[in-house]
Amino acid sequence: MTTSSKPRALVEKMANIPWQQFPGHFGGALSKALVGPGNADTHRMDFRISRYAPAAFVEEHVHKIQEQVYYVLEGEGVLTTDDEKHLMRPHDYVYVPPGVRHSFTNTGTNGLVFLVVTTPTDDEQEMR
Repeated sequence: MTTSSKPRALVEKMANIPWQQFPGHFGGALSKALVGPGNADTHRMDFRISRYAPAAFVEEHVHKIQEQVYYVLEGEGVLTTDDEKHLMRPHDYVYVPPGVRHSFTNTGTNGLVFLVVTTPTDDEQEMR
């Protein structure tokens, strides 16, 4: 950013953002990338809303430097952190630090809807 350009707020309607199935997500595990480098002047934050169909999941994975927060809005699912399983329901949330293996599966009969905040946006990015 140059000294002459002023930062701008991003104001958007969620309906304008397409659902995507990101790598490692299966069975109708969809997300909308609401705020991130693709539409805002940030390289530190990725903010998404996700909706997993029944039995949909993100495969187990681990981040090198990224931190994540998941906040459940609707439905229920099992979040696995390392070897622990946690039943997650509305208003439950988790902070996942770097180095913790995790996965999330919709174990309910309805959609599992949750927010995800990830920082930084790139798992290879050096922290400043």
